[in-house]
Amino acid sequence: MAQLKLENIRKTFNETPVIHGIDLTVEHGEFCVFVGPSGCGKSTLLRLIAGLEECDDGEITLDDQDITDSMPSKRGMAMVFQSYALYPHMTVEENMGFGLKIAKVNQAEIKTKVAKAAKTLQIEHLLKRRPKELSGGQRQRVAIGRAIVRDPKMFLFDEPLSNLDAALRVEMRYELARIKSQLNTTVVYVTHDQVEAMTLADKIVVLKDGRIEQVGQPLELYERPANLFVAGFIGSPKMNLVAVDLQRTESASAQLRWPGGGVWPLPASGVWPAEQKLTVGARPEHLQITSPKDGLPTAKVTLIERLGSETYVHVRTVGDNEQAIVVKVEGNAPLSMGQIVALQADASLLHLFAADGKRLN
Repeated sequence: MAQLKLENIRKTFNETPVIHGIDLTVEHGEFCVFVGPSGCGKSTLLRLIAGLEECDDGEITLDDQDITDSMPSKRGMAMVFQSYALYPHMTVEENMGFGLKIAKVNQAEIKTKVAKAAKTLQIEHLLKRRPKELSGGQRQRVAIGRAIVRDPKMFLFDEPLSNLDAALRVEMRYELARIKSQLNTTVVYVTHDQVEAMTLADKIVVLKDGRIEQVGQPLELYERPANLFVAGFIGSPKMNLVAVDLQRTESASAQLRWPGGGVWPLPASGVWPAEQKLTVGARPEHLQITSPKDGLPTAKVTLIERLGSETYVHVRTVGDNEQAIVVKVEGNAPLSMGQIVALQADASLLHLFAADGKRLN
């Protein structure tokens, strides 16, 4: 295990800044996931950590040792790429042990380490096969095994599951979670899939335009996103975000007035800002659909996704400024296309964001 520290890391390509002063600590044994949309800088940041790109500014330390200018092979890290990069003429065993062979490790030790890694990955029966005889998931296991045999201080994964189909991605997520508990090693993992991030990570780093938007445990980011970007990115389906007006009442409480009509009350104990234009966020599972009632926002059902145990209901609010909303309900909820419904929510589960996008409550 190792502790990784990034201090004021910056990178520019062709006079275009892509990493803007990143500060981050990955603790011993932590599974840290970089997540964000395409072009946010997550893979570039991983390559800077690996030494495949040079930092323009800042310092990278591993266990308090400065490795900013160290060669990739001297950093004590092993990287698993998006492409499997297996030698087609070599067997699985030869592919996994090739790096050790180049490092002039004796053959007996190579065989022992390969056998141990193959057991961890449950691919002992594949050692004599060549890559063309393997499925995508099996090839990815071999690529991971090639990294494991090096016994690195840290593993770096660059979107390792993106080439797999949906079923294999689910299977490999399970395998990575199992391997993670067995290896007990520090991991930095890059993905654009926030489901992978939520299910695998001890710590998630949300990136946007080369900057960190929020760092925290998966449920922390889900339950208390720091700003509108994180609120809209973490969660599947994503959080519903609606521009509303804040209005105070005579009882010193407040309410949220929807653009198409209807209000949601807020707790009287809240300390609400002076500004009147806010964005309210509500997770699909925190909304309820009821019969139309005076005072509540009304909406029209536009799509019903029945998934068995649960159903996602897509609605559009009624009024001049329509809002698209997704509500999670029970699988057998009696709803129909075109039905007019009302929306309500528990005020304690709502998220409020100021005009600058920052969280208020």
